[in-house]
Amino acid sequence: MVDNPVVDHEDWLEARIALLEMEKEYTRLRDRISAHRRALPWEKVEKDYIFDGPAGRETLSDLFGECSQLAVVHFMFDPGWEEGCKSCSLAADHYDRAVPHLRARDVSLVVISKAPLFKLQAFRERMGWGFKWVSSYENDFNRDYHVSFTPEERDEGEAYYNYRKGGFPVNEAPGLSIFAKDERQAASSTPIPPMRAGWNR
Repeated sequence: MVDNPVVDHEDWLEARIALLEMEKEYTRLRDRISAHRRALPWEKVEKDYIFDGPAGRETLSDLFGECSQLAVVHFMFDPGWEEGCKSCSLAADHYDRAVPHLRARDVSLVVISKAPLFKLQAFRERMGWGFKWVSSYENDFNRDYHVSFTPEERDEGEAYYNYRKGGFPVNEAPGLSIFAKDERQAASSTPIPPMRAGWNR
């Protein structure tokens, strides 16, 4: 039990109003940060990534489906593990219900892990999930987006994560990458290359 002071209503109200002012200040700061995040430049995706999924092999562009935006959840599942990360699994329990809401806003949700597809499918079935989950086992996607590390990088403090080098307890890290297809190239006769619109962890 927390040992909070017990006061009369007037003292409580004074303390609560002071907290409200701090909360308002935080909200204004968060709004400014959100605006700055939305204004970030986009990075063109130069590499062709091929993923293994339930429907076969798919490119990063294929993962968009009919949507112009793609949210990729980096789910921690090392190829040597027999099951996925517990914290990632807790979050994943809520993805299926989010999918239609995201799709209504022109966003596809795909979960990507480094483990081979057969392990992902077995774990997905065991957990009763229905969201799309593909494997990056045969490509550099996890390495390029800094959510997979070598044991040497991890142990020597050279794992690049959250925009800085440092140690990391395991070979896999969580993350969320946001991609978009640039409408300015919609008239092109070639497939529209995805752009990395943001990357928040």
